[in-house]
Amino acid sequence: MSQKITLSIISISIIAFMSILFYSAVIEDNSENQNYFDRYKANYHIYNPPIPQKANFAGESVPMENFYVYENLERELLTNTYWHSNTLLLFKRANRYFPVIEKILKENQIPDDFKYLALIESSLTTATSSAGARGYWQLMKAAAEDNGLIVNEYIDERNHLEKSTLAAIKYLKNAYAQTGNWTFAAAGYNMGVGGITRQITRQQVESFYDISVNSETNRYIYRILAAKYLFESPKKYGFELRPSDLYWPIPSRTISLDTSNMDWVQFAQQNGLSYKTLRELNPWILQSELKSKSKIKMEVTLPSEKNFNYLELKTNKSNKPGIFGDIE
Repeated sequence: MSQKITLSIISISIIAFMSILFYSAVIEDNSENQNYFDRYKANYHIYNPPIPQKANFAGESVPMENFYVYENLERELLTNTYWHSNTLLLFKRANRYFPVIEKILKENQIPDDFKYLALIESSLTTATSSAGARGYWQLMKAAAEDNGLIVNEYIDERNHLEKSTLAAIKYLKNAYAQTGNWTFAAAGYNMGVGGITRQITRQQVESFYDISVNSETNRYIYRILAAKYLFESPKKYGFELRPSDLYWPIPSRTISLDTSNMDWVQFAQQNGLSYKTLRELNPWILQSELKSKSKIKMEVTLPSEKNFNYLELKTNKSNKPGIFGDIE
């Protein structure tokens, strides 16, 4: 009898001990969770970005007093402000490519705001869309050729920054001539000049902000505007970049060629660089060789320094302002 009592006492003691351990673990776990969420509440905050009360594109007023105009722009500012990785990359790339684009726009009397059209079209890359548009300005093959670019299996000048910018300018000038203002011209770049002019006539409107178009074209203008205001005031939207964080132009020189045949691998080796580097500096080159029935005039970009070191370049630029001025 005493043995049974002893065993019962031992069993009860074990159960009690395990219960204490279990509840202690639960209390400790709850305490740890509480501390975690206390830190979360203390350190994580999300704010609504500032929305401009007055806005313009290419000198043309944006009616911010209109409720859907305000909310459409706010949507794009929210998207780009909180899509941190993508927007940071846009800031970085723009430091390399915007100076080139800005110069060409100015020389051709095109409003500077159109650099943001290239930005939202391609993210300043030579990407190819599912529809077949390619390059910094996302030109379709027919539009590219109509505006003077070479597009074939060996060369695609939609990937040539300077030449594609000039082709886009021709398209925009034609769109402006047909539509009468720059905002419509930008919309026409997205949906086609014929498409936007038909809607202007059909809906009898004088402002883009009064026209009903497909959702892609409607968002297109607001995406351009959002990019403009993010780039004009990066700190206001929480972006802090140092000059050394940006992508800088590669010191380069240009060689003019007029030829119908070329072995680009051999050409690269003769100029002291790899074929890969040649392609990175000249993304309009599509294949390792060129075979053409007639001669083609080309300008090939090469590094100006034989033993170019990108880390040294970024170090040298660390105390110089980038596209945003001195933003350190």
